[in-house]
Amino acid sequence: MTNSELPRLDGKVALVTGGSRGLGREMVLAMARAGADVAISSRKVEDCDAVAGAVRESTGRRAFVHPCHMGHWDEVEALCEAVHDEFDAVDVLVNNAGMAPLYPDLESVSEELFDKVIGVNLKGPFRLSALVGARMARGRGGSIINVSSVAAMRPTPDELPYGAAKAGLDALTIGFALAYGPTVRVNSIMCGPFLTDISKAWDMERFEAMAAAYPLGRGGAPHEIVGTALYLASDASSFTTGTVLRVDGGQAISH
Repeated sequence: MTNSELPRLDGKVALVTGGSRGLGREMVLAMARAGADVAISSRKVEDCDAVAGAVRESTGRRAFVHPCHMGHWDEVEALCEAVHDEFDAVDVLVNNAGMAPLYPDLESVSEELFDKVIGVNLKGPFRLSALVGARMARGRGGSIINVSSVAAMRPTPDELPYGAAKAGLDALTIGFALAYGPTVRVNSIMCGPFLTDISKAWDMERFEAMAAAYPLGRGGAPHEIVGTALYLASDASSFTTGTVLRVDGGQAISH
């Protein structure tokens, strides 16, 4: 689809966590191209600044940066306050920040690793959705988009804490849709394997052998998240809430 065919977000403000790289960066740039001003957050402020510069240069939209570790509630609360101080309102929240550290076996998973995975992937999005969603509901409404994973429904032993956190995130999607409707819509994108910078650490020969069994036979290009994200962010999805939408090349239904 061309930019002119994609849904528009003119006059909107979008906050994207984990917005400095990968799918987050793609969504930030796409929402700015669609007419939104953007707030970009991740742990590394210099990476956020680089994306903000790209937004300003390529779209002319406002781009605000505020670093945040999503596993720390005090930082999540500060992020919410800073973005509202800058823009007065948030119309679109994308809970994209996530982490899935490797471990040798399940017995080796430490309490620290487990808590960190749950904190970034589940605890932080809960708090940010509660804070931003409540303001949306009291104001002009909005859309919350949670970025989930096929691991939520097909957890494997090598990403079990991550899969559990993403399953919880999908549960939050439904609960927040009930809590903040009718003016706030809350949906989840259940992502399959996208070939972002993280995929550089994969065993690509092994991955390509697995992906050959998917209906589409491959991993996703980062830009292929854009259509779904803009659909859920915009009025194009005005009757869609509490939904978990798979964007996975058919991974979840492959054998």
